[in-house]
Amino acid sequence: MYVYSLGQWLLFFFLYCFLGWVWESCYVSAKRRQWVNRGFLHGPMLPIYGTGAVIILLATIPVRDSLWLVFLLGMLAATALEYITGAAMEALFKVRYWDYSKQPFNLNGYICLTSSLAWGAFSILLVRFLHPPVEDLVLRLPAFLVDPLAFLLTIAVTVDAVRSFQAAMDLREVLTRLTEENEDLRRLAKRVEVISAFAEEDLRRFRERTEVERLLRQERWEDTRRQIQEAYAKGARRRQAQLEESLRRRTDAKLTALANIQEALEAYRDRLAAARDLTEESLEARRAEVQQLLDRLRDREASIRARTARRYRQSLRILRGNPSASAKAFAEALESLRKLGDRREGEDGE
Repeated sequence: MYVYSLGQWLLFFFLYCFLGWVWESCYVSAKRRQWVNRGFLHGPMLPIYGTGAVIILLATIPVRDSLWLVFLLGMLAATALEYITGAAMEALFKVRYWDYSKQPFNLNGYICLTSSLAWGAFSILLVRFLHPPVEDLVLRLPAFLVDPLAFLLTIAVTVDAVRSFQAAMDLREVLTRLTEENEDLRRLAKRVEVISAFAEEDLRRFRERTEVERLLRQERWEDTRRQIQEAYAKGARRRQAQLEESLRRRTDAKLTALANIQEALEAYRDRLAAARDLTEESLEARRAEVQQLLDRLRDREASIRARTARRYRQSLRILRGNPSASAKAFAEALESLRKLGDRREGEDGE
């Protein structure tokens, strides 16, 4: 058996990262009927395929003459890698980048029977049919080119990985902030309902004026979309404008909800000033609570206004590349982000 050098192993890794990206992108794009640049990185690489291929080769090349052993060892090695990678990424980024929870015989949603069997079949395909021509290609390279080429590719992929890692951390922060934002809005509105003691009709109107999704639905989407299409040519500039407009709408809806909560609080504060049936101590306590709620509203307003479209673009890129991604702790926030992305895709397709 030929013993590969470190540079050759690295070239195998990068080639299989690229081939895995081609396969996954084409497969997912065909299923979704639109192009999906699959994966975690910006570039055309899927490291889990490269790592999986190298691990399968290390595990099966010594028994390459036995199909059953190739299938079994390759399946076990790749399945272990998939589980460890999925669990580690979710622990780090709080997002599950693939989810087999709906598949039969899955383990914590990271692996499942069909995926493991596919890895076994891929192991046979890799060892018997795919690796021989790839091996021949790499071995034909002049020896003086192998290490420099492997080094350059390593640098390029490392830079990409660092950028992608930062984008994934940004996505985690965006989901965390959106979740806190939504929960805080609901808590503030609920507290105002309690202390204001609205009549039934006033309570209904208050809830309508502080529910963000309802405020969003009240906007005239078609007029806004037509204005964007007329203002920008097709391409990246137009897509950026669409994202910024979608984000502006959602931001305005939340700011409107906050303003309506603030208006109700100030009206309650005015009623307190005219109250005659409360003790001075009780009045002071209620005034202090109202002021505390108003301060929280202003802090939340400042946080919402400070958001930038750039961070959302990075987050949406990751979600588009991983359409099955899920986040149990941030389900509502993830769905909110997806709505921004779906709106852009719907507009691009027209």
